[in-house]
Amino acid sequence: MRFAEQWSWCTVDSIRDVTPTIREFRLRPENGRVAPCPPGSHITVALLIDGQPARRCYSLVESVDAATYRIAVRLAPDSRGGSRGMWGLQVGARIEATNPTSLLDIDWSRKNYCLIAGGIGITPIVSIAAALRRRNVDAPLHYAVKSRGDAAFLDELSDLLGDRLRLYASDAGDRLDLDATFRALPDDAIAVICGPMRMLEAARRAWNDLGRAPADLRYETFGSSGLKPTAEFRVRLKDGDTELVVPPNSSMLDALNGAGFEVISDCRRGECGVCAVDVLAVDGEIDHRDVFFSDQQKRENRKICPCVSRAIGVVTIDTLYRPEAA
Repeated sequence: MRFAEQWSWCTVDSIRDVTPTIREFRLRPENGRVAPCPPGSHITVALLIDGQPARRCYSLVESVDAATYRIAVRLAPDSRGGSRGMWGLQVGARIEATNPTSLLDIDWSRKNYCLIAGGIGITPIVSIAAALRRRNVDAPLHYAVKSRGDAAFLDELSDLLGDRLRLYASDAGDRLDLDATFRALPDDAIAVICGPMRMLEAARRAWNDLGRAPADLRYETFGSSGLKPTAEFRVRLKDGDTELVVPPNSSMLDALNGAGFEVISDCRRGECGVCAVDVLAVDGEIDHRDVFFSDQQKRENRKICPCVSRAIGVVTIDTLYRPEAA
């Protein structure tokens, strides 16, 4: 494991709506300690979804209150239910959360950076933009949303970045041209991006087509953003009669481990590939929601990251798990 989880109880200190569909929560650790962490970090919270325990990750937003964690949650009707669970919280509620961790691993020694966010993907980018400003680095932020009213933290970002903030509202016909944006960057620039799967895949293609170093494109995923609706599907296990049902509010990984098929994992965000299992057959379609496999590997459908990826229909897999002989 790249990091050890340390859980502690927090109290919901305040709640406010920053857009009609994005709600901000400030969580105050009951032990009085907010762990230091690099910009772009996230926490995992434990909550009940349809009466069942679940865990969800949320990026930390830059906070002037050093005694609270600040997160923002988009109410997503097609998600696995985490947003509904969070939106059901009230001020004063108690919730368990992990210590902050980061998967972005940004090189802060560069002179040139480009920040890109899509929708709720703005949450970790706020902290990174603020950190760069503290270093007197004038990095542009390209922020793509459906409409101006969907842009969370817009006033805050405008005050921080001025004309370096570039907003693209699709309902006004504004589109972010990733290819042109990347072409305009100096050779030593790092791009940091967080957004929906389509944006991440398009960014990776544009970045690689320009021959830029893959390590200079840093990204964070939602961990639940896919190309298909989130729905129930089934998983069959090799050489057996076992068939598991994966409900909309659960992951394939949770279903496998809950049924006793031990699948190791690490990031649980589709970024590290530790949990990948072999796909033997697909009766339907796989919705690859990871950013670990290449486009070619996803088309081949030989492996799947069960922590985030889903399917329509039935997927037959081999976890390589074999029960010990009696």
